[in-house]
Amino acid sequence: MRYRHLSRHLMPRKDVRHGIGPGLLGVLGIGLIGLSTAYNRIPWLIWNASPSAPVGLYRMVSGAPQKGDFVLVGPPKPVSALASSRHYIPANVPLVKRIAAIAGDHVCVARRVILINGHAVARQLERDSFGRKMRLWQGCRLLQDGEYFLLMAEVPASFDSRYFGPVRSKNLIGRLVPLWVN
Repeated sequence: MRYRHLSRHLMPRKDVRHGIGPGLLGVLGIGLIGLSTAYNRIPWLIWNASPSAPVGLYRMVSGAPQKGDFVLVGPPKPVSALASSRHYIPANVPLVKRIAAIAGDHVCVARRVILINGHAVARQLERDSFGRKMRLWQGCRLLQDGEYFLLMAEVPASFDSRYFGPVRSKNLIGRLVPLWVN
């Protein structure tokens, strides 16, 4: 006990108050990161298993979608309902498609041929792979701001804008970059 008074000088006490602030901020920061991850429902890696677009892994990237870009799209409700009822894809599952036309492009259908700015780019099929009659988009129009024509021209049976027409920007979930595809 004789050296007790010296222990204060040799081993200074830690002032707990100085460690609480940074520690609390660290825990709070980790918690906020966890919450943002839990509530962020937009994925940044996408696996596409549908043969209507190159099968493989895509990464969601920021930036305005341009002609030729792959996008993840949540089709309009009637389109999603039709795709689900025909077993093309489950309800509420987004599609991977390529942007074929944007605002200022002229899109037409003539005798089941899709024309973009006067060039034939794809055909509509009258029937799906089960022999059911397809709902065919008809008309000619100049796409307006916020409208996109989605088309996988190299896949004749792709369920895309040749059947449901242009989609609005509100339906686009994000722009995709292929990481590993067939």
